[in-house]
Amino acid sequence: MKILKEIMRKPNVNTVGKTIARNAVRGVVLRGKTILMVYSTNGGDYKFPGGGVDEGESFEEALVREIKEECGTEVLSINEEIGKVIEYDIPIEEDYDIFKRISYYYSCDVDLNFGKQSLDDYEIALGLIPVWVDIDKAIEANKKLMRSYPCQDWVPRETFMLEYVKERYNL
Repeated sequence: MKILKEIMRKPNVNTVGKTIARNAVRGVVLRGKTILMVYSTNGGDYKFPGGGVDEGESFEEALVREIKEECGTEVLSINEEIGKVIEYDIPIEEDYDIFKRISYYYSCDVDLNFGKQSLDDYEIALGLIPVWVDIDKAIEANKKLMRSYPCQDWVPRETFMLEYVKERYNL
């Protein structure tokens, strides 16, 4: 999958050395000029539905599971690979030099009926809810948060991807 962007989460982060990596998958679900996002009622940011790939799980299985957990809906189809974003950070694990998160983005279709979410504790604390939002509104909300540092680590990545999706799909 094509690398769309590499992001350094903090200044002077190593990109060489002993690396701990985490793969994540994220769904890009469009309905006209609106996009399915997970909105943080506590933080005010928008992120693509998705999350970490568990051991032994395919990327497709993880995407289906994560969208079900975060949005309470079923993935009907995974249509195409869009690209990946790589983020580098300082690891919390002492034995490593680099934390590397690789987010793989896929366009997909979902059932429009949302049911019960199955969120992790930190997601509950963030007040995450699935929403259909105008892509320009999501971009502006995330950019505003980025100007008023600090914001969640994922906001720059998700803002980049919102702008990329807007351009790629002429929204």
